[in-house]
Amino acid sequence: MSFQSIINAISVWILPLMLIIILTIAMFKKVPVYEAFTDGAKDGFRVAIDIIPYLVAIIVAVSMFRASGIIDYIGHLLNGVLSALKVPVDVLPVMIVRSLSGSAALGIFSDIANHFGPDSYATKLSAIIVGSSETTFYVLAVYFGSVGISKVRYAMIVGILADIIGIVAAIAVAHTFFL
Repeated sequence: MSFQSIINAISVWILPLMLIIILTIAMFKKVPVYEAFTDGAKDGFRVAIDIIPYLVAIIVAVSMFRASGIIDYIGHLLNGVLSALKVPVDVLPVMIVRSLSGSAALGIFSDIANHFGPDSYATKLSAIIVGSSETTFYVLAVYFGSVGISKVRYAMIVGILADIIGIVAAIAVAHTFFL
C-alpha cells in the first residue's frame, strides 16, 4: 500500500470517525447532544450579530487600502528586494492583505491563479502564503471586539510577527519545492 493511498484513506474516514467518537463519548457522559448543539447555534447567532459592526469596519478598511493604490506603491518600492528573493511582485498584495482579510486575500489569490495559471510559481507561492498566515487584524477587530477586549497591543505585535514568519516560511517552502 503506497503512502498516497494511505493518506487518501485517512482523508476519507477522518471526519466520520471524529463524529462517531464525539457522539459515543457524549452518549457515555449522558450529554444531551441535540440540545447542546442548538444552544451553541443560538450563541453563535448572537455572536454573529455582535460582530457585524467590526466586520463592516474591516471590509471598509480593506477596500480603502486596495483602492488607494498603496499596494502598487509598496510593490514599486520593494521591487528590488522581491526580485532578489525571487518573489513575483504580483504576490505582494497577498502578503499585505492576508493580515487584514481572508476573503480579500482569496480574491487576490484567485486573480493571480486566473492570470498566471494554476501551475505557475506565483500561484503556488500565493497559495502557500494564504495557508500559512492568519488574518491578524480581522481577529483583533472581530474576536477581541466581540468580547470587549480593547487593549490588543501585545496580541497585535505577536500576530504581525507570526504573519511575517509565515510569509518567510512560505517563501522558503516555495523555493524548496517549486524553484
